[in-house]
Amino acid sequence: MVANNGKWLKVSGAIATVALGAGLAIYYGGSGNNAKDEAASTSQPDQAAEQQTAAVETASEPYKLTLDESKPGIAISPTLYGAFFEDINHAGDGGLYAEMLMNRSFENADLSAESWLLYTSGDGEGSIEITKDNLLNKAQKQALAVKVDSTAHNGWVGATNGGFWGLSVTKGKSYKVSFYAKASSDFNGKLRVSLEDAGHTVTYAEQTTEALSNDWKLYTLTLTPDTDDTGAYFVISANTTGTFALDVVSMFPDTWNNRENGMRADLAQMVADMKPSFLRFPGGCFIEGATQEDAYYWKETIGPVEERPGHNNLWGYRTTDGLGFHEFLQWSEDMGAEPLYVTNVGISHDGNPYTDYSTTPIDELGVWIQDALDAIEYANGPVTSKWGAERAKNGHPEPFNLKYIEVGNENNFQMSEYVQRYPLFYKAIKEKYPEITVISNADNAGEKVEMVDEHYYFAPQWFMNNADKYDSYDRSGPDIYVGEYAVTIDAGTGNMAAALGEAAFMTGMERNSDIVKMASYAPLFVNVNDRKWNPDAIVFDHATSYGTPSYYVQMLFGQNKGDTLIPGTLTGGPKAEPAPISGGVGVGTWATQVEYDDIKVTSADGKNVLLEDSFNQDSGAWQTMNGDWAVQDGSYVQSSDQTDVRATAGDVDWSNYTMTTRARKTGGAEGMLIMFAVKDSDNYYWWNLGGWGNTKSAIEKSESGSKSQLGEEWPLRINDGQWYNIRVEVSGRTIRCYLDDQLIHEVTEEPDAGPIFHVSGIDKETGDTIIKLVNTSEKQQTMHIDIAGTQSPIADTADVTTLKADSLDAENSLMEPTLIAPVTSVLSNVGESFDYALEPYSITVFRLHPKK
Repeated sequence: MVANNGKWLKVSGAIATVALGAGLAIYYGGSGNNAKDEAASTSQPDQAAEQQTAAVETASEPYKLTLDESKPGIAISPTLYGAFFEDINHAGDGGLYAEMLMNRSFENADLSAESWLLYTSGDGEGSIEITKDNLLNKAQKQALAVKVDSTAHNGWVGATNGGFWGLSVTKGKSYKVSFYAKASSDFNGKLRVSLEDAGHTVTYAEQTTEALSNDWKLYTLTLTPDTDDTGAYFVISANTTGTFALDVVSMFPDTWNNRENGMRADLAQMVADMKPSFLRFPGGCFIEGATQEDAYYWKETIGPVEERPGHNNLWGYRTTDGLGFHEFLQWSEDMGAEPLYVTNVGISHDGNPYTDYSTTPIDELGVWIQDALDAIEYANGPVTSKWGAERAKNGHPEPFNLKYIEVGNENNFQMSEYVQRYPLFYKAIKEKYPEITVISNADNAGEKVEMVDEHYYFAPQWFMNNADKYDSYDRSGPDIYVGEYAVTIDAGTGNMAAALGEAAFMTGMERNSDIVKMASYAPLFVNVNDRKWNPDAIVFDHATSYGTPSYYVQMLFGQNKGDTLIPGTLTGGPKAEPAPISGGVGVGTWATQVEYDDIKVTSADGKNVLLEDSFNQDSGAWQTMNGDWAVQDGSYVQSSDQTDVRATAGDVDWSNYTMTTRARKTGGAEGMLIMFAVKDSDNYYWWNLGGWGNTKSAIEKSESGSKSQLGEEWPLRINDGQWYNIRVEVSGRTIRCYLDDQLIHEVTEEPDAGPIFHVSGIDKETGDTIIKLVNTSEKQQTMHIDIAGTQSPIADTADVTTLKADSLDAENSLMEPTLIAPVTSVLSNVGESFDYALEPYSITVFRLHPKK
């Protein structure tokens, strides 16, 4: 995922691309341009987009899935389904990291006690302020000074904290409190630590410390409230006049797996329930930082929390780094997941990852390379090594057995830099740790690539249409890690449409896991109070949590992955004739000035002229979007240097036509955009001539604002001042593009895939036959299943788990957390041949058991 000027861009393209001029930075061989600015889309599925590839049903045959276990397929990758954690949306602090107090070290803002308020009771009077004097250690740059001026009438003065958008406590549960405090020379007293209601009229629990010393000292105690309250407040106060200072004020509940400095139990358990085979951490753009200074430095995230300075998170808040490198490794081990560490390559993110990033110069890159080597040594080195000894000091003498390291995050967007940097990392890592698998951001990174990380954020239909994406991938190339993917368009805040699209795509990844070795949904978490990216798998506030339908898809596939693929053949379904590509026409530019002339649209047989404009005068036929358009000297002139500039005309029902025009570039960065099959501003096709910095030509299709490439791209440069003759022919579902009468592109677009997707495998441990079926349609679909070649007869009863919804836009929520959730039942009368009615909008998992 990519941040851009304060907005979060969906990555778009045939193989995931992000907006960069009229052409995009190519992500692993794909291309496209102008991804929408918003990461979230709450619109409903666009009917115009559906019409674009609609088909007319003429007949229907029952579906039949035929499996033959005597001819097993590939070994399914044991590391196929994993998890990816990034501290975005307050996923770490205020989320998975179980610390309950926001801004515990008073470092969130300069000279501001953010999240802390002055507390007084009785006739107490005083003040709180940030101090930078006489600090706890070098890591802590600020502390909180509490000045008690008066304690008349049993007055108390101190500081109070309401947690991360709330503080939830449970009757009878114990909460571990720790903090550092020291008294000034004018203070001679104790501190009271309490949990109270929002009005500070009822105390749920309290403890008192010994008298403070004049030196920093750690105080620990336990609070056990006698009441439930989801809106409680933490209070630390005194009824002795004078000044005392506080730092690293912490409150923890019981943690998952009872780990010290650990994780919020409900959230960590939800990830564990996904049965992830690996954990990618800590990012994401998080590792890059907006600047080099704010990058992720793992060495500052280990050891005692009071010695961790924290840093400014790219996603708009400060992180304590309490959830540090060691905690990630421990979390991986506790889940039985392989750790996958992502290292920085000395490139920052900044506000625009394409042009404004800062870098560590190549000749100074050794510090980052050594940092990666040291991280491996911390994870795997013997206790006699420098960093292995640090690991043992932190409580884990045994190695963590790190096997995977990724060099950079999405730094394919800075390929001129990445091809210089990746080889240096690769060689250094392989020389010292040849057993480590090194993952690249691009397949052409200037050195051997073992595995390449691909990211996809698209509409549901894109994922369905690309369920067969890897069927034809070159097996001699690098292995694939789909490190980030999710439906981000027409997804609401995590709806069933998204889950269905992802499930369809996952059947294809599993079917091709001889090359797709690893995959992880992204992002994993979102705090409802800080939704920077949408949608996400697990949603939470300070008290509760729930899984989106997409989360349950991840869980179902993770829990029901076989060891060996069973090849399957699906037949039947509706017979349909795909509708022709249809829509109006248009012209456009991207950071470029262009003159267009003699635009003409005729029916394919040449008998009817649908549109003709020589621009001798303003015809009023054109609807413009952005830019400066004017009819001048017999041409249609676009003189702005804006991006995504368009002028469109015609009818959404036009099909089987030829569009011709003449065009001349007069200035700017790229070439021309010739639009056709235009339904609306989000659904259209265009021929991008001279896109990608005036280097290439490609046909692109936009569905709901998300672009993907059709067919091959070709090198092309558009010259300034030269008139070009351009022709686009749309015939049925075939597109032909000509430049000066030379055929440049010819593409026949297949109709949308679906509505049934499938993958099957054998679980060697149990002997179960696992069948996963996805029905993306609004209709119940009858499926006949035949299984041949089983090693033993199949039992008469099977377990069937179904995830379904009544509508595509159905979602879970904090109020209805399991509105859409898997339901498991026992199915009778199965055996080697049986029928089953697949529910509308559903994912169904069968576990067929061998007879005992």
